[in-house]
Amino acid sequence: MKKSQKAAYILLQWSWGLVQSLLGLGLLVLYRRCRRRWMGGALAVFHDGKWGGVSLGMFLFVPEGLDKEKETRLLMHEYGHSRQSLLLGPLYLPLVGLPSFLWANLPALVRYRRRRGIGYYDRYPENWADRLGQKYGEKAAKALDSGQNRRYNVHA
Repeated sequence: MKKSQKAAYILLQWSWGLVQSLLGLGLLVLYRRCRRRWMGGALAVFHDGKWGGVSLGMFLFVPEGLDKEKETRLLMHEYGHSRQSLLLGPLYLPLVGLPSFLWANLPALVRYRRRRGIGYYDRYPENWADRLGQKYGEKAAKALDSGQNRRYNVHA
């Protein structure tokens, strides 16, 4: 990603996507000691919590310790959610964040998915995030692997 594109991405996340970016910043403060890497204009945080992934504005949170294939897939998926944030702005949380959270955590929906054999990523908004992640996240994920971006290892 060119510097001008990265700057535009960050500016849009902090204006059009302000609410989710502020929530992401708050979560970053909680996980400030965790490893971080730039992925395009997004900051990937490899958290040590007991939960999965979430994208809040320009911040992508994924669990530390995944094998490389799962980590890359989840990063691209969360990057797709960050693209949804760019497109939807203040509507992101009610149109994507809430349905995603409920689809992942509401016991009735978890049972429904299991009974019907429906994968978590098979329905809105997850399948849309996957498509956006595939389209826009591949170059950014390759930059993670090639070391083309700055790495943060914070243990202080």
